[in-house]
Amino acid sequence: MKHAARPLSFLLRVVPAVLLALTMAAAHADDYSDVNGLLRQGKSDEALTKADAYIAGKPRDPQMRFLRGVILTEQKKQADAIAAFTQLTQDFPELPEPYNNLAALYAAQSEFDKARAALEMAIKLNPSYATAHENLGDVYVRLAAQSYSRAQQLEPGNTTVPPKLVLIRQMFDAPASGTLPPAPAVIRKPVRGK
Repeated sequence: MKHAARPLSFLLRVVPAVLLALTMAAAHADDYSDVNGLLRQGKSDEALTKADAYIAGKPRDPQMRFLRGVILTEQKKQADAIAAFTQLTQDFPELPEPYNNLAALYAAQSEFDKARAALEMAIKLNPSYATAHENLGDVYVRLAAQSYSRAQQLEPGNTTVPPKLVLIRQMFDAPASGTLPPAPAVIRKPVRGK
C-alpha cells in the first residue's frame, strides 16, 4: 500500500507517539509474559490474581481476559471459564479463539451440539483456523459415536454399527471399554490485541 508523503513536522509529532505506544505495548507484553509464566510454573492462583489486577485497570483488554479464561480452565473452574469465554464472545464477537475454547469446555461436559455451534462460529470468523477445524472434526466424531451407540441400543442385532464404533475407538487409540475420543483442544495462547 502506498502512503502519501508527509511533511517532516508531521513525522516529528508522530514518532514520539509511536515510541510511547511501543513502550506501552512492551509493558503489556511483560504483564502477559508474567501471567503466562506463572501459569506454566503451575502457579495458577498467582496467575489469576495478577490477571485480575491487570483487568481491573484495563477491563476491555481481550488478551488478558482470554488468559484469565485459560487460567480458570486450568483450575478446573469450568463454569467460571465458560462465563469468561462467553463474555469475550459477546464483547469481542470478531475473535474466533474464545469460541474455540468455549467449545472445548462444552465438549468436556458432553454438550456436543453447543461445542459444534461454537466451533462453527470460530470457523465462520476465521476460515483458516486449523485448530477449530480439527476440533470440529473431533466433535463430529463424538456425535457420530453417540449416534452409533444409540443405534446399537435400539437394534442390538445390527451388524453394521459395531465395526463403526471400533473404527472410532481405533482412530483415537481409545480402549475398547467404550470411551469416546478426547475433547477438543483448548488454546492457551492469548488472542490478538484490540
